Amino acid sequence: MIDALHHIGVAVRSLDESLRHWVDGLGLVLQGIEEVPTEKVRVAILLAGETRIELLEPTADDSPIARFLDKRGPGVHHLAFRSPDTGEAIRVLTDAGAPMLDEAPRPGAHGTKVAFVHPRFLGGVLAEIVQDPI
Repeated sequence: MIDALHHIGVAVRSLDESLRHWVDGLGLVLQGIEEVPTEKVRVAILLAGETRIELLEPTADDSPIARFLDKRGPGVHHLAFRSPDTGEAIRVLTDAGAPMLDEAPRPGAHGTKVAFVHPRFLGGVLAEIVQDPI
């Protein structure tokens, strides 16, 4: 069901400010920036070799990332795991007793299908299941 770590999501207040540290400081490669209107977020995709980091900047005060920043401040927001079939992953997780934040896959960045698992299932870690576009 899960075949790899897809990315690590990091909540930031400003992509412009954060990119100076991640790209200029650490030397990560900026693959692109995209807005995901349904999530009220701008996403910067960075590559550290084969590891993908997504910086998440809220575009509205009521976005999930804005609420996270207000409550916890900047930092790791979630771990995303790649699956060949997000719908099947939701079924398996639900059968295993996982409280899902999504009952069906929804659109994510770059044409992906995503679903989130409530943090209480993994001891406080918010998990995202990601199916890449075909």
